[in-house]
Parts: sequence; C-alpha cells; structure tokens
Amino acid sequence: MEKKLYKLIGKDGKQYFSETKGTLGGHKGLKIYGRLDCPSALRHIAKGQYVKYRVFFADEESAIAAGYRPCAKCMKEAYLKWKSTQNNK
Repeated sequence: MEKKLYKLIGKDGKQYFSETKGTLGGHKGLKIYGRLDCPSALRHIAKGQYVKYRVFFADEESAIAAGYRPCAKCMKEAYLKWKSTQNNK
C-alpha cells in the first residue's frame, strides 16, 4: 500500500510533500497560521470559503519563517507577541 503524502509549506515558503501531517493550518492569501481546530478557520471552511487558500505547516517555526503571522483567534498569546513587535517597526 502506498503511503499518503501531505502538502506542507516549508521555511522557504515553498510547498513540499511529507509523510507526516502538518500540525498547523494557514491561509496563503492572508499569510495567517493557526491551530487545525481554529473556530474562525472552521467557520469559513464550513461556508465553503478559505479551502482553496488553505496551507499546512509542520510546525510554528516553519510558518513564521515562511512569513506568516499567528491567528488572533486561536493563538492569542502568539498573536499579541507578534503584534507588539509590529509596533516597533
């Protein structure tokens, strides 16, 4: 039986295939990442939105390196930390 491959986004922002499922999801247009069970993302997916822009990451380090920011809904602490660094730019 052939192993399933998952499409993930790497630290370089490019897609690659992995035998391991991603731990975080994101929106490639908005450059946001969050938990796979994010209520906001799930609500948009249920409405038929978001799906074509959905991307996945192996870990938070990869999402950040690829230029994504944390979701304000499901990753509030990480978002507030990110937001505070934006005010200093």
